[in-house]
Amino acid sequence: MNDHERRDAGMTVRREVLGDEHVDRAVAGTDEFTSDFQDLITRYAWGEIWTRPGLDRRTRSCITLAILATLHHDEELAMHVRAALRNGLTPEEVAEVLLQVGIYAGVPAANRAFKVAQQTLRQEAP
Repeated sequence: MNDHERRDAGMTVRREVLGDEHVDRAVAGTDEFTSDFQDLITRYAWGEIWTRPGLDRRTRSCITLAILATLHHDEELAMHVRAALRNGLTPEEVAEVLLQVGIYAGVPAANRAFKVAQQTLRQEAP
């Protein structure tokens, strides 16, 4: 796959996982300073990694939630809680991932992540 194909595939997956509204905001906010970074994440995070056949999107979401929770990347965690729901995870499965974080990455990391996820899930509730 060449860079153009990777970018196109990445944008497709990025929109499917994060939603058009989020991606449209990111694209609209792109300027000369951030354009190379936006291109990088579209081609490599979304076009190279999220398109790989080795794991399904639900599994990739679980892994991503655990890593973001562990690293205390709260804004990205909230975004990926919404993405996990789009990828078919239930709120109960999100909680299971965060319980796993509590054991392997520490209670403080899980405590913070539960707070972020709870707020996000409340916003997403119909």
